[in-house]
Formats: sequence, C-alpha cells, structure tokens
Amino acid sequence: MPYNILVVDDDKNTAVYLADLLRLLGHNVSVAFGPRGALYKLNNGMPDMLFLDVNMPGVDGLEICRFLRRDPATANVPVIIVSANDEKAHQDAAFLAGANYYIVKPAMLDDLEKAIAEVMAPATPSERSLG
Repeated sequence: MPYNILVVDDDKNTAVYLADLLRLLGHNVSVAFGPRGALYKLNNGMPDMLFLDVNMPGVDGLEICRFLRRDPATANVPVIIVSANDEKAHQDAAFLAGANYYIVKPAMLDDLEKAIAEVMAPATPSERSLG
C-alpha cells in the first residue's frame, strides 16, 4: 500500500536521496528542507508518516516531534527519525520525544521498508484500547 510521506531534512542531497528511495518503494513523497518547510507542509496537509532528521538549524527534529505529539490532530502520525548519530542516548531522546522508529544514516532501502512495516502494522490485541 502506498503511503503519503513527508521527508524533512535540511541537507538537500540527503532529503532527495531518502525521497528517491521511498518512491522506489512505491510511496508518494514530499520533501521539506528544514523545520520551517516542514511546518508549512504540515499546515497544508497531513502525511501518513514523517521521516525526520534531528540536527537542523533553529528548531531541531526532536522539537518538531514533541510539537506533533502535543497536537491531537497529529499525535498519532508515525515519526521515523533518520539521524547520523548512532548513540543510544540520542536514540532514547528521540523515543522520549515521541518518535516511533529510529534509523541511522545512511538509510538503506531495507531499513526504510522495515521502519514503514513496523510503524504502520496494525496494533496487536493487547495494544488496542478496549474502549
């Protein structure tokens, strides 16, 4: 199933590379080059998921993630962090900010497939609310 995905990275080459890989997987991808572009795109339509860089000038990716989690309209949109930092402390900080998955750059096709499958998998019965 193709998803609508927003890729956010201030490095244009990295953003385009990631978007191209996601398109190879059959997804519809838009790109924002930095946090301001991301907020603009989010205000003009909600994607099915975001691939989000952490280290960006101004507002970093973790702050964007926290912002998304505080807003009821975006609280459940899956966020996949894509970062060059492979330290566990940074990964833990991403999950505390509300990220659903963490990929260390450079991202490979298999990494992206696995991340998408995991964040878009239906909840197991024990994870579902019994309402």
